Amino acid sequence: MTLATRHGDDLTLMARPPLTMALKRAIDIFGAGAGLVLLSPLFAVVAIIIKRDSRGPVFFRQRRLGRSGRPFYIFKFRSMAASAARVGIALTVRDDKRVTRFGAFLRRTKLDELPQLINVLAGDMSLVGPRPEVPEFIKYYTPEQRAIILSVKPGMTDYAAIHFRDENELLESGRDPVEVYRREIMPIKFAYYERYNRDIGALNDLRIILATILLLVAGGIPRWLGIEHELQAAPSLQRSETQTGFP
Repeated sequence: MTLATRHGDDLTLMARPPLTMALKRAIDIFGAGAGLVLLSPLFAVVAIIIKRDSRGPVFFRQRRLGRSGRPFYIFKFRSMAASAARVGIALTVRDDKRVTRFGAFLRRTKLDELPQLINVLAGDMSLVGPRPEVPEFIKYYTPEQRAIILSVKPGMTDYAAIHFRDENELLESGRDPVEVYRREIMPIKFAYYERYNRDIGALNDLRIILATILLLVAGGIPRWLGIEHELQAAPSLQRSETQTGFP
């Protein structure tokens, strides 16, 4: 297992302690397994409402890239019309007409992301890690950036997911959402991914998981968790905006 880091302007790879990664996987298995059991009644209720709200399957599956660039299919509760993948882009913009009535609630509360616990239990994802990109966007990263992003399993949450929890609000139909995502969002996301790669560890994962849960349930993150500091101290945000592969 390797960790991509920077020294000055050079990117190097160094080994991650096996115990660190074993503890991380143990947290994933326990957390995803417990979550699927405890949330199974909620899953059933959500599934029933989705079927009553609009035609189509309960789950939405989309091809994403995992560790080392290995493709897998991510699970989400379907929040759009069944034909959405054929009539639009892979990004969701503000007031996207493809989103169903109940789907808007699922996306606002992030309940649509819960089925990714299946991906975590299967080993395709981790509870914490860079969010998995679709193949059409990963190509915009430089080879060095991809080495960092794809050096770990993608996650359900991380610094970037917390920072961009309302990402679709930044993507307006009046501006090209792909260009906004490429030029304004992806560079900042990468800075957070780089930061997480340097901070990877079981205790930090638990801290990010707790922060995510409190943010979604209570609407805020306690200062004692230190997440606000991490979001402000992401490595070289300005450098990432000007020196990475986002022309």
